[in-house]
Amino acid sequence: MEETRPYVSWDLIQSFMIDAFQAAGVPKEDAKICTDVLMESDRRGIESHGTNRFKPIYIDRINDGILNPVTNYEILKDTPTTCVADAHDGMGMVASYKMMTSLIEKAKKYGLAMGAIKNSSHYGIAGYWATMASKEGLLGITGTNARPSIAPTFGVENMMGTNPLTFAFPTDEDFDFILDCATSIVQRGKIEYYARSGKPTPKGMVIAHDGTALTDSEEILKKLVEGTAALTPLGGIGEEMAGYKGYGYAAVVEILSAALTGGLFMKDLTNKNPDGTKRPYHLGHFFLVINPEFFMGLDTFKKTAGDILRGLRNSQKAPGEDRIYTAGEKEWDVWQVRKDKGVPMGEGVQNDFKAVRDMYHLDYKFPFEK
Repeated sequence: MEETRPYVSWDLIQSFMIDAFQAAGVPKEDAKICTDVLMESDRRGIESHGTNRFKPIYIDRINDGILNPVTNYEILKDTPTTCVADAHDGMGMVASYKMMTSLIEKAKKYGLAMGAIKNSSHYGIAGYWATMASKEGLLGITGTNARPSIAPTFGVENMMGTNPLTFAFPTDEDFDFILDCATSIVQRGKIEYYARSGKPTPKGMVIAHDGTALTDSEEILKKLVEGTAALTPLGGIGEEMAGYKGYGYAAVVEILSAALTGGLFMKDLTNKNPDGTKRPYHLGHFFLVINPEFFMGLDTFKKTAGDILRGLRNSQKAPGEDRIYTAGEKEWDVWQVRKDKGVPMGEGVQNDFKAVRDMYHLDYKFPFEK
């Protein structure tokens, strides 16, 4: 489908978001990290987690007092191969950057390193942290819990977050293998994107308390907040399409994100106090970095990984299909189109950018303004 939204240059997007984050109280170097994470999402075409979430997830939460713009990153326990940290409800992207930087150094020296963070906040696309490792010739694995959204198999109550389990591996191709997806069929950010685009949510992705499937995106977002609807795990409703598998993987991420740090989990990750006032989300993340040089070497790993991916793509295609993809390939294709054009920006994000600009009295003129 031909793109009809106006493109905004990467330079303008970067400059504006850094300035806006700083105006909200985020230190400059931290603002650069946060901006790059959001831009990386749009570089890959993952619009549910890019500029689409700049205002509602970060700026608005800072202004609501439930997200600390200055991240007090405290290391609670540190060994040659492990690390546990407390983000003190600061910027999850900043805490994650510091954690991954440390774990990469540990893994280069000792072969393996794992870390976890408690009392954090939304850390952007999980793939950003995994690819910090793969860009260094290492294997990156990460996951995070989130505000309750998913119902367990045979249940209708939203108990766990969309809880991505994400992997990035270096290959001998132009792009890494990057599997970055939620353990639910759809993540809340995609429904937010549907709502902002005036589109329905496909049937089967969301279940109401009466067991029926919901499709009205605006209604779904309201019911998710109310707790009267829930996302379905990978596989969908019940056991027929193996929804218990997605449910199980979501539980794995929930346990690792909370139990390694003694952090909060499930219903305690809502942003509401008993009296209805807002509070921070207190999320948890975990990270694992593996050095292939401590196995059979990076070159062997990259060649074998590449051979596997090429074998998959060259296998017999279904009737009517002209291409088989492997994880990370579509995102690479999007970047080839967008690297010179910029970010396609819909009306909802345009309005967000204008609102933030006016809120902080920033001197910017956007190409989509007449």
